[in-house]
Amino acid sequence: MKRLLTLLSIVLLAACTTPTLRGSADLGVVIERASGQLSLVDTSRREVYARIGGLGDLSHASVVYARDGRYAYVFGRDGGLSKVDLLEARIVKRVLQSGNAIGGAISQDGRIVVAQNYTPGGIKAFDAETLELLSEVPAEYAPGRFSKVVGLADLAGQRFAYALFDGGEIWVSDFSDPRQPQTQRYPAGLQPYDGLVTPDGRHYLAGLFGEDGVALLDTWRPELGTRRILGNYGRGQEKLPVFKMPHLRGWSMAQGNAYLPAIGRHEVLVVAGSNWQEIARIAVKGQPVFVMARPDGRQVWVNYAFPDNGWVEVIDTLSGQVIKTLAPGRAILHMEFTPRGEQVWISARDDNRVLIYDTATFTKLGELDVQAPSGIFFTSRANRMGF
Repeated sequence: MKRLLTLLSIVLLAACTTPTLRGSADLGVVIERASGQLSLVDTSRREVYARIGGLGDLSHASVVYARDGRYAYVFGRDGGLSKVDLLEARIVKRVLQSGNAIGGAISQDGRIVVAQNYTPGGIKAFDAETLELLSEVPAEYAPGRFSKVVGLADLAGQRFAYALFDGGEIWVSDFSDPRQPQTQRYPAGLQPYDGLVTPDGRHYLAGLFGEDGVALLDTWRPELGTRRILGNYGRGQEKLPVFKMPHLRGWSMAQGNAYLPAIGRHEVLVVAGSNWQEIARIAVKGQPVFVMARPDGRQVWVNYAFPDNGWVEVIDTLSGQVIKTLAPGRAILHMEFTPRGEQVWISARDDNRVLIYDTATFTKLGELDVQAPSGIFFTSRANRMGF
C-alpha cells in the first residue's frame, strides 16, 4: 500500500508539472503593456492558456520567434531581452542588455538574436540558445557621437539592416562570424525614424522624419547605394497635425503593390512594387497607423491614430475601395492575422479586450479578457523575413 501511494503521488506530481501537449504553429502572445505580462494564446482554440509576468517595461515591446515557434524573444523598452518557452509557459532566461531599447530581430538560421538600442546607441547580438552576448556594433556615426538605432530587420545571409536616427544613415551588419561582424554604411537622409524589409528580403526602406521621402537600399545590389523614393511622403506642405507616426512595419505588400499610411492625411497610399512610384490614394476614416494585408493579399486592414482610434476599415485590393468599417472597441492598437488569414485578432487597449473577427464575413467570433493589450504576435512570424 505504501508503495502504491508513493507511485500515485509521483504520477499526480508529474501530471501537475507536465505542460499540456500542443504544437507551436498556432500559438502566439499578446503584450499586456501596463502590467509587464504576456498572455499566451492558442489561435485554434481562441483562448488564453497562460500568463507570464516579470518581463519589465513592455510599453513598446516587440517579439520575434525561434524557427520552430517554441521560443519567443521579447524585447522590452527597458532594455530587457527575455526568452520565453511557449510550451512550458515560462521565462527561460532574461537579460538587461541596455538602458533603453526598442525592438529586435532574429537571424535567418535562427541562431542569433539581435537587439537595437537607443541607449547606448547600437546593436547587440546574442546566442539564441543561451542569450550569451556574442558581439556588439556601436552606432558611432562620427567620433564620439552615437545614434539611436531604429528599424532593425533581418536579411538573408546572417545580415541585419537598420537605420541611425541621429546619424542619418542605413547600416548593414554581416554576422557570418557572429563575434566579428562586418558593417557597411549608406547615406539615408535626415532622421530616419523606422525601417522595414520587403517580404522577399530584397529592399530595405527607411522612412524619414526630418524631411520628405523614403530611402531605399537594394540589399541584393548594395554597391549601388541608396536612392530616394516617394519624394512627397512625409512632412511636405502643411497637413493635419500628426498624432502618431505610423510604423513602417505596418506597411504591407499585396498584389505586387505596397500599401502604406499617409503621414498627417486620411489616406492610404498605393505604391507599385516594381518601380516604387505612387499609383493611387485611398480615402479612409482617420490617420492610418497600421496598414496590414491579409496573408492572401486580397484585403488590407487599417487602424488609426487618436481621435479615430476606435475604428478599423477594410480595403479590398481588387477594387481599391473600403468595403467594411468596424468599431471593435476603444484604442485599437494592433492587429494580427492567423497564419492563413481566416481570422484577425484586434487589441482594444482601453476595453481590456482582444477581439477576434472572421475576415470573410466580418463576424465577431469571440473576445478575450486581456489587461491593456497592445502588440499581438503569432508564431507564424517565425517563417517570415523581416518579422
